[in-house]
Amino acid sequence: MRIALRFAARELRSGVAGFRIFLACLALGVAAIAAAGSTAEAFRQGLSSQAREILGGDVIFTVEQRRFTADERDVFSAFGPTAYSVRANAMAETSAGLRRLVDVRGVGDEYPLVGDVVVAGAPSLALALMPQAGVPGAAVEQALLDRLGLRLGDQFVINRMPVVARAVLVSEPDRLGRGFALGPRVLLRASTVERASLLGEGGLFGESVRLVLPLDSEPKAVIAAVRQRFPDASFEARDRSEAAAGAGRLIDQLEYFLGFIGLASLVAGGLGVAGAVSAYLDERKRSIATLKALGAEGAFVRDVYLIQIGALAALGILIGIIVGAATPLVIGRLAADSLPVPALFAIYPQPLARAAIFGVLAAAAFSLWPLAKARTTPPSAMFRQELATRPRIGIEAIGAIVAGIGLATLAVLSAPSRLAALAMIGGTIVAFFALWGLGLASAALAGRLRGLTRGAVRLGLANLSGPRSAARTASPAIGLGVALLTTIILIQSSLLAQIGEVAPRTAPSMVFTEIPGDRVAEFDAVIARSMNEPAADRYTRLPLITGRITRIHGRPVDIETIDRDERWAFDQDLILSALDGEPVPSGTTAGRWWTADYAGPPLIAFEQDAARAAGLGVGDTVTLQVLGREIDARIAVLREIDWGGFGANFAVILNSAAVEGANPRHVAIARASPAQEETVTRALARDFGAVNVISVREQLEQAATLFDRLALAIRGAAAVASGSGVLVLVGAIAAGARLRAREAATLKVLGGTRRQILTAYLVEYGLVGAIAGTAGVALGTAAAWPVVTLVFDAAWRVDWISLFTLIGGTTALAAVGGGVAGLVALSRRPASILRRSLS
Repeated sequence: MRIALRFAARELRSGVAGFRIFLACLALGVAAIAAAGSTAEAFRQGLSSQAREILGGDVIFTVEQRRFTADERDVFSAFGPTAYSVRANAMAETSAGLRRLVDVRGVGDEYPLVGDVVVAGAPSLALALMPQAGVPGAAVEQALLDRLGLRLGDQFVINRMPVVARAVLVSEPDRLGRGFALGPRVLLRASTVERASLLGEGGLFGESVRLVLPLDSEPKAVIAAVRQRFPDASFEARDRSEAAAGAGRLIDQLEYFLGFIGLASLVAGGLGVAGAVSAYLDERKRSIATLKALGAEGAFVRDVYLIQIGALAALGILIGIIVGAATPLVIGRLAADSLPVPALFAIYPQPLARAAIFGVLAAAAFSLWPLAKARTTPPSAMFRQELATRPRIGIEAIGAIVAGIGLATLAVLSAPSRLAALAMIGGTIVAFFALWGLGLASAALAGRLRGLTRGAVRLGLANLSGPRSAARTASPAIGLGVALLTTIILIQSSLLAQIGEVAPRTAPSMVFTEIPGDRVAEFDAVIARSMNEPAADRYTRLPLITGRITRIHGRPVDIETIDRDERWAFDQDLILSALDGEPVPSGTTAGRWWTADYAGPPLIAFEQDAARAAGLGVGDTVTLQVLGREIDARIAVLREIDWGGFGANFAVILNSAAVEGANPRHVAIARASPAQEETVTRALARDFGAVNVISVREQLEQAATLFDRLALAIRGAAAVASGSGVLVLVGAIAAGARLRAREAATLKVLGGTRRQILTAYLVEYGLVGAIAGTAGVALGTAAAWPVVTLVFDAAWRVDWISLFTLIGGTTALAAVGGGVAGLVALSRRPASILRRSLS
């Protein structure tokens, strides 16, 4: 080993020119994985460091459509300081008749328990909310002032309650923990919200209490104690470990997706690694042959070059780690103030170590196989300038296989969803070998077609079918990068079309809530006048009821027996409705709806996926806690729901007789033009000022903007994988540079013109780009279709312009690379090249 180290060091001192592509491919993939992991860890640490501020305390309990009872308040106060808040949606209206849905929150003097509320235009929140001349104050978001044309000090009305905008609400410490809001936020005193009649029975409101616990208290134990004390209360409870509900899972998914792009870059760049090693060993053929002729064993030769490759792999991995560690720091410097969640940008060892392991495994998987060729090739073949093409199975080949398996295993173990990871890795492997096979087939086809051509085209096809054809080496890597980009582009275009085109056609443009049950006929009349007697497919009104499934088949719900993706229907309160008969469309998949005059035992229509996840079918019984009483209902219908469509989109629908006499509030949906929306909103202000008007059109526009920005960032990350493909193409060109120079010199001596030789290169590499680009687009399309139609349940949409641009760009890029290679070869004098070849 000492001698091997000396030989390796001596050869490394001569330079690493042949390993630039090796270093670039390895560094690029490692950097992508390290950057994804480091950025995700920065967000996790940011959430963790501000968990109490984000939650507003150590524990939060929330109830819907009711207030906490006196007994519940006594129990909460026994654990430590508490802060209560109420939340509801309401319409804000100005004297000029402008109206806007707002997210109203009422707080007490003790708010906030943790952190600070930042306001502009007032010395403090307390002074901003203090009544002046009998009119309550409000802290409002700037968006509301802009939308309603207000300034600080102006008065507006919330559900007929006059308030004055006395401060701009800049930030609340617990805003992220509260989740999505349908409109600009308005902060009031809790007593003001109560006086505005927003907390009435049957209304869509909620109350939360935040607790600050002693240092020795365990939040989860407190939650368990409260649940045990009030077993029938439908609390939603969270502690500081899950402060921003859903954010942790989103960060996990984003890290995995971006990390997978980095892994794909490593796999795509693996051919560049293998090609660089093969080219390097090819240049050392005479040295290897001499060592073997002088008695060196194959293992010694392997060790000499394994040490060199290991040292250079370590350098490439180190470069990747440095770039990956620096990337989130740059993001923090440039965009820290605009990030949606808090982040602590620093250098975190764990994601960097994981990226380094990925790099080591990738380097081993793609480097050991070429080394096996050098070890098993006899000296005579070396002197004939040949390497073995099919190495025998030995320790190197076994090591490459083990490293490849380790690479896949680590990717699966580090993913939040192992099933999704297996599917993505399996798809990548299938795509890789499909592209590799296509490269071989293309080379073989070029060999058959060259006899049908002549001149420069024939020369290009001959090169494409030769043993050093870029179709065999670069096509898989380029195609994999194009496939990734295609998948992301098609998913993005389909979802944006769903949000921007399909949803506006099929979903309601307006939603009305808080419609009084005893005035529904008047409400329908207002809508009819404002929308010119809309048909049933443009306007629908339904009763709105909150309920909870408490028992299945007479036994308490065991949430652990229900599929995780469908637990939403059984572990929380549901929004239900009641109908006289079958709606249109009904989406019925099993069973039969009740008739309009049905008055027997309670019946329900159940969403089919949730029902089947709990083992329920037509004829089975569930117990619902509705309107303060429990109802045993039999499942009469299973139905498929288009959640983004127009209709009765409720997971559970009761027959009307089951809730007779309850007089619940109603909800309505409508399809209206922008002009009709304005007319309806103004018309309701006169007689139905308490009815909330939600503009779905605005929400879809905001969602489209946000999704477009996110997709742009992800598309940029996916371009890294395409960068690996480009590097492999560059490596293939560089590896064959000496051979191509000899070919160009020979052709020039035999009378070939510069134009003919250059055209041959353009044909060869242009075809490689066209083949790889077309195959990548096809594979990306095949991967995107099930994601769009099955996972997102969206309409399939193909962005043909982007796809043709990808194919054309890949073809042009490869052709330019071939043209550059041709110009370099033609720039050298034939005599010197041929003399060197003969020597």
